[in-house]
Amino acid sequence: MQCELCGNECKECKPATVDGVKMMLCPGCMKHGKGLRLSSHAAPRNVVLQRIKRPREKDVFVNMDKELVPGWNEKIKDARKKKGLTRERLGFNIGERTVTISKIENGDLRPSDKVIAKLEKELDIRLIEAVKEASTHQSAGVNFGGGLTLGDFIKTEEK
Repeated sequence: MQCELCGNECKECKPATVDGVKMMLCPGCMKHGKGLRLSSHAAPRNVVLQRIKRPREKDVFVNMDKELVPGWNEKIKDARKKKGLTRERLGFNIGERTVTISKIENGDLRPSDKVIAKLEKELDIRLIEAVKEASTHQSAGVNFGGGLTLGDFIKTEEK
């Protein structure tokens, strides 16, 4: 086993706390920490493995049922002007930099969900809408797979 403080290989590493952190220390480094007792069922290796906490994987697509409205940047700009606010004042009111407000209004920067919420509250506008389902009607053409083809979507958009 390897000492977690000095990195040397040791056969006699023991659990200890150094500044409140549980570590496996060699006898030479034990003077820097306070020794811990091992319970009869816990091996030193388990102490090390218990400290390793892996983050749970998140499904990033879970809450993707909303999207920004079309023309969101112009909507923000118009609402700001109607309220008589400068970019500087709007940025100050919502805690964002003037450059950020400028980039958002020009459409160069998509605002984060937190900034969207602040803008909606400050400007009394709605910038988020529910995602619309894609049309799934069948065309009169031949369809071998039973589902929609790319051509079906193109024909739908042309109509």
